[in-house]
Amino acid sequence: TGEESLKIITDMISKTKVNIRNSSFHLLFWGWLILACSLSEYILWKFTDISSPWYVWLFVIPGVFVSFIYGFTAGRKARFHTYADKIYVWTWMAFFLAAIVLFIILSDKMEFVAPYILTIAAIPTFLSGFIIKFRPLIIGGITFWIFAIIARYGGHEVSALAVPLAMLTGYLIPGYMLRRKVDHETV
Repeated sequence: TGEESLKIITDMISKTKVNIRNSSFHLLFWGWLILACSLSEYILWKFTDISSPWYVWLFVIPGVFVSFIYGFTAGRKARFHTYADKIYVWTWMAFFLAAIVLFIILSDKMEFVAPYILTIAAIPTFLSGFIIKFRPLIIGGITFWIFAIIARYGGHEVSALAVPLAMLTGYLIPGYMLRRKVDHETV
């Protein structure tokens, strides 16, 4: 009947929101990892005589594996995958691939990469907010663009602190709000 069809559609939409909202893991994982790497690099640059403080960014490599394994495992546990789930996943995959290309292109100018990474990271963050209808994530994407401009024009010291602040406003705050929202929803 019409009512049964409407209930099935409503259930699928609700489950899609839950599937995507449970991905707050990725926002929190990457928010903390990038915040730790960027603050570590800043501290090593500012307060030590280490010649290559950017080596802390090598922790991102195992982070990629952790993220993919978690995503793959969570994806296999899901009972079904909706079109919205696929759009969400491929939005973030596009960011990952764009970041790799950007690192290759700017490999000889890594000190200038922050504004560009923040600019492209804003896109999946912003779009994800619209996909799951979660305003804090939309705002988080906008803050990435603001901090990208600050990172580009703020001078070396200000620029170095733009990335951790962007992680706080773009990933961590929305990630914890999303986790809290999921914990308090009845599904």
